[in-house]
Amino acid sequence: MAKKQFKAESKKLMDLMINSIYTNKDIFLRELISNASDAIDKLHYRSLTDKSIKVKKNDFEIFISIDKENRNLIIKDNGCGMTKEELENNLGTIAKSGSLAFKEEHDPKKNIDIIGQFGVGFYSAFMVSEKITVNSKAYGEKEAYSWVSSGIDGYEIKPCEKEEYGTEIILKIKENTEDVNYDDYLSDYQIQDLIKKYSNYITYPIKMEVEHRHLKEGTENEYETHKEIEVINDMIPLWKREKSKITEEEYNTFYSDKFFDYENPLKVIHTSAEGIVSFESLLYIPSHAPYDYYTKQYEKGLQLYSNGVLIMEKCEDLLPDYFSFVKGVVDSPDLSLNISREILQQDKNLKLIAKNIENKIKKELLTLMREDKEKYEKFWESFGTQIKFGIYDQFGMNKDKLVDLLWFATSKNKDYLSLEDYVTEMKEDQKSIYYACGETLDKIEMLPQVERVKEKGYQILYCTDSVDEFALKTLDSYKEKKFVNVSKEDLDLDSEEEKKNLEKLNEDHKDLFTFMKDELKEVEEVRFTNRLKTHPVCLATVGDISIEMEKVMNAMPVDQKVKAQKVLEINSSHKIAKKLEELYEKDKDALKDYTKILYAEARMIEGLPIENPTELASLICEKLSE
Repeated sequence: MAKKQFKAESKKLMDLMINSIYTNKDIFLRELISNASDAIDKLHYRSLTDKSIKVKKNDFEIFISIDKENRNLIIKDNGCGMTKEELENNLGTIAKSGSLAFKEEHDPKKNIDIIGQFGVGFYSAFMVSEKITVNSKAYGEKEAYSWVSSGIDGYEIKPCEKEEYGTEIILKIKENTEDVNYDDYLSDYQIQDLIKKYSNYITYPIKMEVEHRHLKEGTENEYETHKEIEVINDMIPLWKREKSKITEEEYNTFYSDKFFDYENPLKVIHTSAEGIVSFESLLYIPSHAPYDYYTKQYEKGLQLYSNGVLIMEKCEDLLPDYFSFVKGVVDSPDLSLNISREILQQDKNLKLIAKNIENKIKKELLTLMREDKEKYEKFWESFGTQIKFGIYDQFGMNKDKLVDLLWFATSKNKDYLSLEDYVTEMKEDQKSIYYACGETLDKIEMLPQVERVKEKGYQILYCTDSVDEFALKTLDSYKEKKFVNVSKEDLDLDSEEEKKNLEKLNEDHKDLFTFMKDELKEVEEVRFTNRLKTHPVCLATVGDISIEMEKVMNAMPVDQKVKAQKVLEINSSHKIAKKLEELYEKDKDALKDYTKILYAEARMIEGLPIENPTELASLICEKLSE
């Protein structure tokens, strides 16, 4: 029989498809199994409306076998099969989909879950095969036919012997090359792995003859093998089962097996949606951050399925960066796939799914915060930085979405509070939300500026993360209450009378402070303050950059350094104030030394470096010996 030629356009498409469309050779098996599933779907659907078709759903199966000697990989199904004309039309014309034609003819509303709609997936097998043989017998027909092709050169169709209806595809696997080990596609374990990865949730059993090796009875090192036919796929994914019938152990086992985590997840979110776009999802909030989470190597994304077939291992478009810690799967029949099903086209359905998932994650996290603070604290320790960075990132574009998730330790027994709880507990006369920054909670607790605010009975948010203050400055306020750093020079805790008295005191001593400032070129101003209770001195800042921000920004690998505008504040009620007045009148040289010591002390309290520690040590020893 003369070999038939593909049309010129089909040749070009086949060449493009084999060499360009599919970037991952492994997916050929996914495509062939999906086609087999479609063939079974068609026959099952026809049996529901045509009583002359005597088939039972439990009898349907896909069988895969390997003939290593002849380098053949065989995929068989007992679906509807194809007539000679269908072989000609569906396989002889590239990009003509029999599945799509069936769907359009029998189901105008597209309610049938047919996977293959482009008519190109079959040809992906040429990436690993030097020859493909398709033996098929349509249900109810007496004759069977064979379609044979070695690729672009053409194909032939001829009668063949086949007793049972359905289709058998025989792939003659290519010989190994320097770049590709094609023997992998003749390995039982490799094929099982590909089935598990891409086609685990095909709704029909995928069977293989699996070889088992075990120790021969009565021996110590002799083994014997036997083969058994086993179902490789799970068929019904966990996310499609009723939530009420799934145990916590099943959820945890799925998570551990799927995402290779040794700890159980902190939270499981099992949800589904119907409407403009339908989907099911099974999401997990891990109990700890992966070792590479805060590195560039970390890849976010959810596993994306279409009708139980894996489309993308990590679909990053389904998660915003601030929820990148979430693991899970999404399955939807309403996705617009590209021709190879490898890359998702950006369409409104994908965006709707992503929006729905984002809202669900936020809702579940808020519930966790309110109902199980111990778990939320564990979540916050691992992923709180990511939430705060999400507020600061992109000029605060997402701050309103995330602000209610913020959680801070506070001066109230160092307990954690949400901003909503903080505002609810504020005193009536409190005008602002106060915060303090430092390396640890204990170090913040010892800051001189904290003492007076606590004395007023106001709670303070304790910020120990480098991104904290950037996030709070991005928010600016919460429920009309401004965020104020306790180290800011305009803290405004004094009464009007106290302000007037302090203003007069500073005016009376302006010559003293001018003298001290001349000695300290780095500060904007030296002055008395009422903000301190027992401590003698502190640093305040003016402008947008705080001392903590200066430290964070200067730790970054950039050439240009920043400096906060610092003010040296001296406790007006401390005995050091009287000492400075006396030195200004009697010993200005000594005043210079005291000024340096006080400024160094203030810098050390803030965790700032001392430029000349040797000089400072000498000055302190000199004053102690007087």
